[in-house]
Amino acid sequence: MFTNNQRQEERTGRYGTPRLQYLQELVSQFQTAVDEASKEKIVANLANFAYDPYNYPFLHQLNVLELFLDCITEPNEKLVEFGIGGICNACANPANAAIVTQCSGIPLIIQCLSSPVRNTVNNALGTLYYLCNKTNKEEILKPEVVGVIRRYAAAETVSVSFSNLAKAFLDKHAVENK
Repeated sequence: MFTNNQRQEERTGRYGTPRLQYLQELVSQFQTAVDEASKEKIVANLANFAYDPYNYPFLHQLNVLELFLDCITEPNEKLVEFGIGGICNACANPANAAIVTQCSGIPLIIQCLSSPVRNTVNNALGTLYYLCNKTNKEEILKPEVVGVIRRYAAAETVSVSFSNLAKAFLDKHAVENK
């Protein structure tokens, strides 16, 4: 459910932690965390906040989208999974999509298509679906990327979710599914 100021006030109460402060604490905890399990938990938590437009100004202010992009470059598959999940959650919003694109995120997201983790691949497909537009179409619709997406579209017996997302991507961007 999306939040608004009134709902947020009702949920946090008079003495609750304001959302910006709470998200800042999460970002600070991530930056100082030394063990991978803590980082994974924090990024997963941040990714859950990324779907709600109420949080977008806070995520921008705290550079959380950039943090997600950093996570998808890590060797830790859980950080990659939660990082791309946060990006996918936020990228339906054009301003968030622009941040990801301006921060050279498209090649990083394309790399996620080859992950062994299903959620990572699903979120990468969803993110590319949201990101692809007339200004970056050439970068995303390279033959090798379209080839991977076509293979996912044909993989109905292996994964219906991969297939459905890939087919939706191909349909939306008028790429013939051969």
